[in-house]
Amino acid sequence: MKVMIRETPKGLEAYVPKKDLEEMIVETEKPGLWGGWARLSNGRVFAMPDLDDPKLPITVDAVRVSTGAEA
Repeated sequence: MKVMIRETPKGLEAYVPKKDLEEMIVETEKPGLWGGWARLSNGRVFAMPDLDDPKLPITVDAVRVSTGAEA
């Protein structure tokens, strides 16, 4: 699923155009965003690709691991 990541004054934000979903990234598996999972403020979890600190904003292919409904 295509996910756009951008930096905002509040922190990192994810936008999923297919779902018209715009949420803050509130937790990550690794110290950086890349190569682990990222939890959005609505509870959804995405597996992020392993990248070396790319320039933001960037659109990546991420895999949805959880919808957040079970949390």
